[in-house]
Amino acid sequence: GYASEMDNPNLVHLIPSALQNKKEVLFGNLPEIYEFHNRHVRTGKNCIENPELLARCFLKRKEDLQIYEKYCQNKPRSEALWRQCGDSIFFQECQRKLDHKLSLDAYLLKPVQRITKYQLLLKEMLKCSKNSEGTAELEEALATMLDIIKSVNDSMHQIAITGYEGDVSELGKLLMQGSFNVWTDHKKGHNKVKDLARFKPMQRHLFLYTKILLFCKKREENTDGHEKTASYSFKNSLKMSTVGITENVKGDNKKFEIWYNGREEVYIIQASSVELKNTWISEIRKVLT
Repeated sequence: GYASEMDNPNLVHLIPSALQNKKEVLFGNLPEIYEFHNRHVRTGKNCIENPELLARCFLKRKEDLQIYEKYCQNKPRSEALWRQCGDSIFFQECQRKLDHKLSLDAYLLKPVQRITKYQLLLKEMLKCSKNSEGTAELEEALATMLDIIKSVNDSMHQIAITGYEGDVSELGKLLMQGSFNVWTDHKKGHNKVKDLARFKPMQRHLFLYTKILLFCKKREENTDGHEKTASYSFKNSLKMSTVGITENVKGDNKKFEIWYNGREEVYIIQASSVELKNTWISEIRKVLT
C-alpha cells in the first residue's frame, strides 16, 4: 500500500525529495520478511491440531529468523527518514487510499514487536504442556527465540558505536554488552588496588567480543525533540588474547578485575548485581579458555 505506490507514476510528483531512491532505507528488508512468512505460514497452520510440532518450526528456521536482526539494525535509519518526510502529502494520500487509522510508522514497528511476541507465545504454550510430549522441544525453541532477541538487542547497541578506527565486524561474535562502573590503574603495579577504590569511577559501556573487549562512553542525544538515542564513543580496547581476570575483589562481591600485560594495566569493573557479574565472568572465561 505504500512501497508499491512509490513506483506509481501518478504519485511521483508527491514524493518528497528526501525520500527519492530511499525505499530500502524506509522499509529495510521488509520484503524478505514478508516472503519468509508467506512461505512458512502453511507450516504453522498445520500445527493447529498438533501444537507440539510448532516448536520444530522455530528450531528448523532458526537461521532464517536472523532476517529480523537485519530489519532492527536498519530501524534507526528508517525512523530518521520518517521524521523527515512522515507528514508529506504522499503518505497522507496513501493512508487515505488504504483507509488506515494508523500511519505507516505504526506498521513499520510491527516486525520489531513480532520478534518479541514469539517468545511470549512459546512461554504460554510451555505453561500448558507440563511434561507432555514436545515440552523439551518447546523449551529449546524458547531458548532459541530468547537468544535471537538478545542478539538483536546487542546488535542495536553495536551499530551505535562511534570513533572506533577498526572494522567492528572483524572482532568476532558480540557476546555481551552492558554498562559498568570502572576504575583503572595504569602504573606498573606501584599503587595498591585498594587505593583506587577511593577515586570516582568512570561510567563505561563494555562490548565483549571473542577477540576484543571495547570500553566506550555512553552519550545520549535528543533527536529533534524526539526520544533520546544513545551512542557509544570508543575509549579503548583490550585484546582478549592478552588479558587476565580476577574473579573477586576484596570488599565488594559485585566487582571483578580485568588486567592487561601482566597487571601493567588493571581495570576494576563493578556490575549492578552479583548475577550480572557472574554471567560476564563465565563468558570471559569461555573466551580465555
